[in-house]
Amino acid sequence: MSVDDDFSRLLRDRVAAGTSLDTLLREMLSALSASDGLTTLTEGTRLDLDRQRRCGHPEVIYAPGKTVDVLVKLIARLADSGQDVLATRVTDSQADAAIAAFPRVIWNATARTLRQLQPDADDGTTGRVVVLTAGTSDRGVAEEAVETLTWMRVGCDLITDVGVAGPWRLLEQLPRLAGASAVIVVAGMEGALPSVVGGWVPCPVIAVPTSVGYGAAFSGLTAVL
Repeated sequence: MSVDDDFSRLLRDRVAAGTSLDTLLREMLSALSASDGLTTLTEGTRLDLDRQRRCGHPEVIYAPGKTVDVLVKLIARLADSGQDVLATRVTDSQADAAIAAFPRVIWNATARTLRQLQPDADDGTTGRVVVLTAGTSDRGVAEEAVETLTWMRVGCDLITDVGVAGPWRLLEQLPRLAGASAVIVVAGMEGALPSVVGGWVPCPVIAVPTSVGYGAAFSGLTAVL
C-alpha cells in the first residue's frame, strides 16, 4: 500500500471515529515511519525517500559531519530508489570514495558537489536561470547553484566576474540575460551587483552573499545589510 493510500485510509477511519487532531497527527507520523517514505540507515542517519513525492525533488545530502561510509550508503540508497542524487559541501576524501563506488557520479571540485542523475529520466529542462558572479572568488558558491539547478532539471548559464568595478562587463552580457526565468547574483564584497542587475531584467533576481568579502565587508555580512 502506498503512502497516499495509508493516509487516506487513516484519515477516513479516524475522523469518522472522532479522533482528536493531536492523536491523528501522531498516527499519521507513525504510518509514514512504517512505510517506505522514511528509511533508517546506519549510525542514526535517516533518509527521506518520500520527499520527492511531497516536494518535487529528492532530499539533498549535506556531507559535512558524515563519514565516507555513511555518505556512500546514502548515495546508494537514493540511487537504488530511482531518485537523482545531489551531495553538497563534499570533501576530497568523500568524493574519492563516491567516485570509486559510483562510476556515473559527477564530482565538481569547485562547487564541492557530487551529482548523479537517473539514466532513464527525461533529459528535458524547465526554464532557464542565469547565475552571475561579481568576482572570480565567488565562483564556488555560483558553481554550487549551477549544480543544484542541473540536478533540479532547470536550464542554466554561468557568467563570471562581472562586478560593478567594471560596469561594461555586465553590459556585454546583457544579451545572455534576455529571456531568463530568474537570475542568481553571487557577490561577497559590497553586494552592489544584485541591485544593478535588477535594473536590467524583468525577472526575479536572487542575491547570494558569500564569505569572500574582507575588511569592511565582514566576510559577506555587509552585503546582507
